[in-house]
Amino acid sequence: MNTEILYAPSYSLAVVSMARGEIIQAESGAMVSMTEGVDMQTSSKGGMLKGLKRAALGGESMFINTFTAERDAEITMAPAFPGDVRQMRLENETLYVQSGSYMASTGDIDIDTKWGGAKTFFSGEGFFLLKLTGTGDLLVSSYGAIREIALEAGQKMIVDTGHVVAFSQSVGYEVHKVGGWKQTILSGEGLVVHLTGPGRALLQTRSAHALAGWLSPLLPSGSDSASKSINIGGFKLGG
Repeated sequence: MNTEILYAPSYSLAVVSMARGEIIQAESGAMVSMTEGVDMQTSSKGGMLKGLKRAALGGESMFINTFTAERDAEITMAPAFPGDVRQMRLENETLYVQSGSYMASTGDIDIDTKWGGAKTFFSGEGFFLLKLTGTGDLLVSSYGAIREIALEAGQKMIVDTGHVVAFSQSVGYEVHKVGGWKQTILSGEGLVVHLTGPGRALLQTRSAHALAGWLSPLLPSGSDSASKSINIGGFKLGG
């Protein structure tokens, strides 16, 4: 199986070339196109309870699509947000991936959900992580471009929760307020993650939380939704 990433980092498209018998599983909705000769099966990987857990806590679809090449074939996949796609290799290891960044995987990779802690739950940050364990190739996506950082033993990095894409199991993480309550409320930063090496961490240059916050006051609400419109960069939406 060979994967080529096109149009990175703004509008990335993963082009996966598959030989007969090869299998790739992908998040529901990730497939853009495929050639003839690919069989697709949909299931809640790991059972219904695990699927419900991924959907309720991890922000992922409850279902996973499994694509099997019945002859040499090609499948293309893309993330929901405009941004980057990174191919990674897991060798009997664990990677934590932010909600929404898992796109596809091959081999024997188990997908589970890990809670980010009480602070993230009550803050509304939704810092739930997917726990990917096993051996195989992995495609993760981002909103914006991906920056990979190699943390040395004991080295710390403070990251806004909305900019975390993934990090190795060897990386320690703790969720904190950005400062005192004044800074947390007024700075617009909310919560941050303290990452401690050794290991690698992938960060994204844009935040979906920040985008939602920017759009919120511009969106029509209630009975006015039929008559109001939004003007963004010269483009009129709604109305």
